[in-house]
Amino acid sequence: KPLCLPLQHYFTVNFNHENQKTLELRTEDAKDCDEWVAAIAHASYRNLATEHEALMQKYLHLLQIVETEKTVAKQLRQQIEDGEIEIERLKAEIASLLKDHERIQASQTSAPSDDDSDIKKIKKVQSFLRGWLCRRKWKTIIQDYIRSPHADSMRKRNQVVFSMLEAEAEYVQQLHILVNNFLRPLRMAASSKKPPITHDDVSSIFLNSETIMFLHQIFYQGLKARISSWPTLVLADLFDILLPMLNIYQEFVRNHQYSLQILAHCKQNRDFDKLLKHYEAKPDCEERTLETFLTYPMFQIPRYILTLHELLAHTPHEHVERNSLDYAKSKLEELSRIMHDEVSETENIRKNLAIERMIIEGCEILLDTSQTFVRQGSLIQVPMSEKGKITRGRLGSLSLRKEGERQCFLFSKHLIICTRGSGGKLHLTK
Repeated sequence: KPLCLPLQHYFTVNFNHENQKTLELRTEDAKDCDEWVAAIAHASYRNLATEHEALMQKYLHLLQIVETEKTVAKQLRQQIEDGEIEIERLKAEIASLLKDHERIQASQTSAPSDDDSDIKKIKKVQSFLRGWLCRRKWKTIIQDYIRSPHADSMRKRNQVVFSMLEAEAEYVQQLHILVNNFLRPLRMAASSKKPPITHDDVSSIFLNSETIMFLHQIFYQGLKARISSWPTLVLADLFDILLPMLNIYQEFVRNHQYSLQILAHCKQNRDFDKLLKHYEAKPDCEERTLETFLTYPMFQIPRYILTLHELLAHTPHEHVERNSLDYAKSKLEELSRIMHDEVSETENIRKNLAIERMIIEGCEILLDTSQTFVRQGSLIQVPMSEKGKITRGRLGSLSLRKEGERQCFLFSKHLIICTRGSGGKLHLTK
């Protein structure tokens, strides 16, 4: 009788090398099978697709900014033309009034003295009417400007600056809590007779934290001084002060993951954990942990980039600060890309080394830093019979003639297949 076998899901991995055998793998369900096939198929192109998507988003954003600026420029040109026409009309009106005034003066010299009182009344009425007409005209001009796109853009620009001031004040307060509630008390604790933490661990956890706080206190005071001189807002020189110090942020971001690992290791000490919980219970912390405060500087550079994008979107092209703000944005974006690549590369290297340490025989190809980890999971390797038909065997067998469970690790350049050993260790399949 034919055997009624349960529905199983297989896929094969073919290689371009002549001496490399085809791999036949099986999963327990269709979804897992599809995910593995999709991951292997797209692993080599993942970086290109990500870069393409990022470039497209940046292109669309810049295109939107250019269209907005073109519209604003067209509206400003129309307003200037209308203003020139109005100026010409006012000049003609003034010339007409001057002629009327000259005629009145000439008539005053020839008129009899008993008409002086009537002429004074007429002049007073005329002066009142001219003043009223002038005030009404200026009121109309001001109201038209207030409703204009240029004024609306300036209002939005000021709102961005005021929001930036509030966000900077909050960030300086967060850094103040990090330094005064955690860093300095832990330094003192490290100098005690029975230190719950070493000075080296304190330096590793809080690398550059105090310097970053001092830097942003200066930046915040400068920003407040600019706001006090509103409506004249000059911000570019503030970023000129900040840009040369960004290498401090680069070191902090590069060290961030390591600092969290050191902190987790220190928290295994009961004395340190108790002391840390005492610090975190202070009212200033508002139930936030030390890990939360260590994460705040990670998002500050992207926040500045978004703020500069909004400022440039509402800054006229001929504005005196346009080029300086654009330069600051480009430098921050360059630093953000470098920090992101360094963090991603560091995390990828740590992941690869962790897998390499699990393999008993070692695996030199995992020391290649140019490849990226994609996916891992358990699969069942299915051998092929001489006739190409699938054969069934006992699960867990290492024989090439029987199927067996394999622990698979997919990278952008390699697919590593291992068998489980004792103590959570792995063996490379032969």
